[in-house]
Amino acid sequence: MISDRMLEALNKQINEEMFSAYLYLSMSAYFELQNLKGFANWMMVQYKEEVDHAMKFYHYINSRGGKVKLFALAEPPSEWSSPLNAFEETLKHEQHITKCINDLVDLAEQEKDRATFNLLQWYIDEQIEEEENDNEILGKLRLLGEGGNSIFMLDRELAQRKYIPLAQGKE
Repeated sequence: MISDRMLEALNKQINEEMFSAYLYLSMSAYFELQNLKGFANWMMVQYKEEVDHAMKFYHYINSRGGKVKLFALAEPPSEWSSPLNAFEETLKHEQHITKCINDLVDLAEQEKDRATFNLLQWYIDEQIEEEENDNEILGKLRLLGEGGNSIFMLDRELAQRKYIPLAQGKE
């Protein structure tokens, strides 16, 4: 059984993950409107992965006999000044999610909840990857600049990203 404090925190994290999905879906729509289909694809893959992350918590709560409680999602932004600005915001958001995961780890340690602590190790590794990916794209955007052919070269590269679903409850 999961403690009430841990259950409440995990349910709040489902909301954080679903907001992340909502944010990246909004960014995908923004990039579609800018005719940057590769950037839009990258964000659409990100959206799907964030839904997977939320569902991983959902399945975990259910497997531990807890009650999933869903909260309303805030409206995400829908405009960015540039691709660079969008990815700066993406990194900032992922850093926020990293803090949320770290706070969950702290709570799991306080509650002596070894099972949740173990689950959260996967999320720690995932957040390292998320921030690394954002930093890599930001570095390219800063190096190449956002004008001319360089943005289209990066757009083609980002179009290659493929969605690989998680095996829910098994990862």
